[in-house]
Amino acid sequence: MAGNLQELIDEKGDVVEMLRNSQLGTYIYPVVPAEFSNWRREQKAWRDTAVLYDQTHHMVNFFVSGPDALRLLRETGINSFANFPVDTAKQFVPTASNGGVIGDGILFHLAEEEFVYVGRAPAANWLQFHAETGGYDVEFRYDDRSPSRPYGEAVHREYYRFQIQGPNAWSIIEKLNGGTLEPVRFFHMRELAVGGERVRTLRHGMAGAPGLELWGPYEQHGRIRDAILEAGAEFGIEPCGSRAYSSNTLESGWIPSPLPAIYSSEAERAYREWLPTTSYEAINALAGSFVSDRIDDYYLTPWELGYGSFVKFDHDFIGREALEQVDPEQQRRKVTLAWDDEDLAKILTSVIDREGPGYQFFDIPNANYGSSNYDAVIDADGTHVGLSLFTGVTANEKRGLSLATVDRDIPIGTEVRVVWGEPDGGSDKKTVEPHEQIAVRAIVSPVPYAEAARLEYHGGWRSTGSL
Repeated sequence: MAGNLQELIDEKGDVVEMLRNSQLGTYIYPVVPAEFSNWRREQKAWRDTAVLYDQTHHMVNFFVSGPDALRLLRETGINSFANFPVDTAKQFVPTASNGGVIGDGILFHLAEEEFVYVGRAPAANWLQFHAETGGYDVEFRYDDRSPSRPYGEAVHREYYRFQIQGPNAWSIIEKLNGGTLEPVRFFHMRELAVGGERVRTLRHGMAGAPGLELWGPYEQHGRIRDAILEAGAEFGIEPCGSRAYSSNTLESGWIPSPLPAIYSSEAERAYREWLPTTSYEAINALAGSFVSDRIDDYYLTPWELGYGSFVKFDHDFIGREALEQVDPEQQRRKVTLAWDDEDLAKILTSVIDREGPGYQFFDIPNANYGSSNYDAVIDADGTHVGLSLFTGVTANEKRGLSLATVDRDIPIGTEVRVVWGEPDGGSDKKTVEPHEQIAVRAIVSPVPYAEAARLEYHGGWRSTGSL
């Protein structure tokens, strides 16, 4: 029986088929109720009033400290660390030796020689492996995300993590503060008094308007949450459930789940031998109409995901040599695809088609049916021109959208087609039933799609600003 990811790949023989037929099921945002009111109301609140996102349970916290902590981060991330003072944060992007993205998340500089990475498992696993094996003088701990299905068992995290977002967010924050509060710069930290507790905050803005991320000891979760909702009641704050939360990126433009580029390079063999068969990388469900027999064809460069401005060659890091050979002007670019209403309606109503197999089920507001989603994007001639990577519906725009990376020479306004559904009736994933494919018309559109996020949100992959 396989004891690690490498042995599992050797046993299965075909890593693409292994991932495409994973029995993991859908990617779950755990513990937080699916809806508090309904997902449409909650989506509209981040555009019209304010929402309270509860991010406590679905992300990994990887804490690292010590004399070599910064060196570990510098040697694994494409980002520059020439200016990263205490009480700031940055979006951290590690790459494999082949230049493909591992994942990304937010890196907080908490104190001298003390950091925490917050995000999905792939980048946290990558950091832990190098912290353990790279000869770094560091201490670390891995605070895993909450179980996808707790089945009534007690759930505990080290920290709660909330975000207050939306056009009324700052009014709520000032009410909590008891007076006027000057906004700090984007991705800068400070403290705030909430519910009789001093909490640390980060200036953030997932919904496109000024807002704050707040965190503190998990045992304070209920008290802090109650205080925020009480202060925000007069400003129309809505607690956001996991169903709407997972769709906010359709408007803000972040692609959350690229396939980690670690399955093939010889340089990553030791990492694959370190990863257990229960790891995210081993059970990850690869979904969608794009199918290649080469796992490398699923790897994405920083430029394809909108992270090109983060790549800084002012330091040595894993993947630097490969990225130095990349011509950014030849890389695909991130866009939003606005799906045709009639074609989407065909998919949505096929669930009651009693004559044929219908199309792959399109759940709303988040339609993704794997952990890493790859749908083929083709032009009018049927030529493959890109990949659609995250799909759903937004009540604010009242349309279906997907985040994609397409050939650089395809202009905004071009009509393309997204192939929805898997070939040959579908894979063996639990989220797939026999179906037919359909080519959905879609218009290549800006990213972020939401004008508020595009014009007001500072951040390298959302606007002309960079960290």
